[in-house]
Amino acid sequence: MLCYDNSVYEKSPDLMKYFTSGIWNENKNISHCLLFWGADIDIQYQIALEIARLLNCNNSGEIDCDCLNCRWIREQTHPAVRVITRLDGETSSTSDDEDDSTSGKKNISIAQARAITAELAISSDYHRVFIFCDRDEDGNLLPLNQLNFPEVTSNALLKTFEEPPSNTTFIFLTKDKTDVISTVVSRAQSFFVPANNVSNFSYDTVKDFISEYWTMERNQVLEFADNLLELTSNNDPKQIFCEIQNYIFDIMKSNNDNKALYYRFMQDIKYVEDAKRQVSLTPSMQLNTVCENLSYKLLLH
Repeated sequence: MLCYDNSVYEKSPDLMKYFTSGIWNENKNISHCLLFWGADIDIQYQIALEIARLLNCNNSGEIDCDCLNCRWIREQTHPAVRVITRLDGETSSTSDDEDDSTSGKKNISIAQARAITAELAISSDYHRVFIFCDRDEDGNLLPLNQLNFPEVTSNALLKTFEEPPSNTTFIFLTKDKTDVISTVVSRAQSFFVPANNVSNFSYDTVKDFISEYWTMERNQVLEFADNLLELTSNNDPKQIFCEIQNYIFDIMKSNNDNKALYYRFMQDIKYVEDAKRQVSLTPSMQLNTVCENLSYKLLLH
């Protein structure tokens, strides 16, 4: 069961501070396309719902606001806040859509894309929010990927994503940015959302090695790579990479106002995630190659 949870301010304080300040800026400084990525789809969904509430609140966005729009969003009955999944609507039998009659729809369809376009052609007094994700038959949230959100459907909406009507926001929830086609990613402002179901956010093992890595000189990259290789050889590589991500996320908190550095850290988290995936999916890939590639990306980009 998908539910509304306003504890999102405690779970993701920095992201909510960013969106709250942007939404309540006199110029409503928030992108019309947002992409959230990370392991915890549930917290991404909570952030998306809270953004929808802030965009539609009749007052000043207080957490306990009881205006009609806020009540609707808490009850998930708001007419202008839509969750788009492959299981929405009726299974289509048209040639445009790839449906599996034995297990229900397996992707968000072109028919759904056309319905969204038609809906946006009608004016609305609300701020419309479309949250793209997936869910199973029990209602459990699942991330977008190129199977449940295929290229043919994405392409049918690209023009709308690029130039939507006013007061319209699209939000995509996924595990990794590479799971969504690049033309959608390029139109969205992307945010890494740390998992709240991970009990250990420490980075004690890597703290001395990784400290202020972004200030290191280019000629230090080989030494950095050697140190990283030593750490990953003597410990579980995935754990080391997780600790590096924890460290980067922690320093993002103190650099929230420095947008250039903030976005650099977001990209660095992606680089580390790629390295973590490489050691998980391609065990034949030499660890020293993974560490060397990651070191060059962290220090030289």
